[in-house]
Amino acid sequence: MPTDQYHEPADELSAEIRTFARMIASLQEEAEAIGWYEQRMSLEQDSQAKAIMEDAQQEEFLHFAMSLEYLARRKDKWRIALQKILFKDGDIVENKEKAEDAVEDG
Repeated sequence: MPTDQYHEPADELSAEIRTFARMIASLQEEAEAIGWYEQRMSLEQDSQAKAIMEDAQQEEFLHFAMSLEYLARRKDKWRIALQKILFKDGDIVENKEKAEDAVEDG
């Protein structure tokens, strides 16, 4: 089993932490795939091929969202940060500034 996703000895990590690391890796892989599809679609001239890529990218969005939700359900500070920043109007950086206190208190 590859261990390059760990920064500490895998056999010393709890099962919960190893699962968390796997889900982080999955989140990263989904984000990377979304970016790859975006690049491919920007260059694709065949409309049917592009539609297939768009469909595949949509699946990656859903997988990304599921992975993020899984992680947010297990880390209170993540959940709080996401609730304070995502889907909010206004300046993103200002929303982050407002969220800092809530995360620190969480």
